[in-house]
Amino acid sequence: MKRLHLLFLLAMLGFAGLGYAEPEAVTAAPAAPTPTVEKGDTAWVMISTILVILMVIPGLALFYGGMVRAKNMLSVLMQVFMIFCMMALLWAIYGYSVAFTEGNAFFGGLSKMFLSGITPESMAATFSKGVYIPEFAYVAFQLTFAGITPALIIGAFAERVKFSSILLFMLIWFTFAYLPMAHMVWYWAGPDAYTDAAAAEKAAATAGFLFQKGALDFAGGTVVHINAGIAGLVGCLVVGKRIGYKKESLAPHSVTMTMIGASLLWVGWFGFNVGSNLEANGLAALVFVNTLLATAAATVSWVAAEWLMRGKPSMLGGASGAIAGLVAITPACGWAGPMGSIFLGLVVGAVCFWSVTSLKSMLGYDDSLDAFGVHGIGGIIGAIGTAVVASPDLGGTGVWDYVSNAVGQYSMSTQLVSQLWGVVIAIVWSGTVAFIAFKLVDILVGLRVAEDVEREGLDISEHGETAYHL
Repeated sequence: MKRLHLLFLLAMLGFAGLGYAEPEAVTAAPAAPTPTVEKGDTAWVMISTILVILMVIPGLALFYGGMVRAKNMLSVLMQVFMIFCMMALLWAIYGYSVAFTEGNAFFGGLSKMFLSGITPESMAATFSKGVYIPEFAYVAFQLTFAGITPALIIGAFAERVKFSSILLFMLIWFTFAYLPMAHMVWYWAGPDAYTDAAAAEKAAATAGFLFQKGALDFAGGTVVHINAGIAGLVGCLVVGKRIGYKKESLAPHSVTMTMIGASLLWVGWFGFNVGSNLEANGLAALVFVNTLLATAAATVSWVAAEWLMRGKPSMLGGASGAIAGLVAITPACGWAGPMGSIFLGLVVGAVCFWSVTSLKSMLGYDDSLDAFGVHGIGGIIGAIGTAVVASPDLGGTGVWDYVSNAVGQYSMSTQLVSQLWGVVIAIVWSGTVAFIAFKLVDILVGLRVAEDVEREGLDISEHGETAYHL
């Protein structure tokens, strides 16, 4: 895959899961190669889609479920399962169109509502000129990202929120936080539109806001992790602490389940990151290696920090460290070199351990399953760290200039500013939407279950069944 660095302060491109090229934009480019659908690329994207589904159900469901008390296990499984299904439908109805069609810098249009106009012959751009995949494959792949991101949020306020309230919140947040962030970061006209400086300037003007700012996000550091992590932080603050927080044991009921879930997340994450390359080529292999090494490094870093600070290394810490590493490498995986990935993993493992222990204790919020501490903090570290590890001087790939068809000059300070744009916008946008959505849901149906329901557990009261029959 090629990366880019546009001239004249234009958007630096190279994102994962980016918007497909509009047919008219492709045909209008006089020097564009003949569009070709590659079967190998298509097969890899479809396999990656399956892997990302595995991340959510059962991966995320088991990872989160193992960390709650037994009386709430089934409620977490149900929440993750239903959120994924609900987001899949919303994605087909209007989500794909809002995220990945041309509109303004913040929202796409509605021209592809109900997937209108998409046929088996429709094509979506990859990151090489003239190389495409079927648009339906791209729709399905991006659907899985839309499905997992809202599900990540529930970890922050697990064990105390109504099922109906969660679904209503997700409807609002998905529409006004996830979709615009996806459009701002990942929508562009496709590489074939960048034939010369003038064409590049015209194409860049139609891209999403953060794309135009040059923010690099290969597979979702801002769109997925910061976006969800900040919404989770707002949620746990608005909902309030669990009954008995810091007064009685709220320990995970099955670290075994959490370890299984973390392992499935790690396996599925290869689809998440490597699939975001949209092509089965050498860069995809680099992304694969980066995803593997950063995760291993973060696991070692977290466990070492825990061993040093608490005297004993825990399996829960190891599983959490792995997820932190996966989160941090997500935005950087297409630009970092292997050693840069290890560095990023070592940093995020230690910092996220601090965030879920010392920071959470200092500020006093009840982020039940550390959605903010791992995804929010890890996403911020990864997004900012991308500017460092992408540097060719530090073993990174640099950024591709589609006009000159070569790696462009790289400025770490300039890229750092672009990355900060992405981080700040994600925090402010998601935080604002989440706060309004939580307040609105509280007014309409109420957020929190009654005290007796919370003490009994959500499995029986909300779903009429239990995860275990003893």
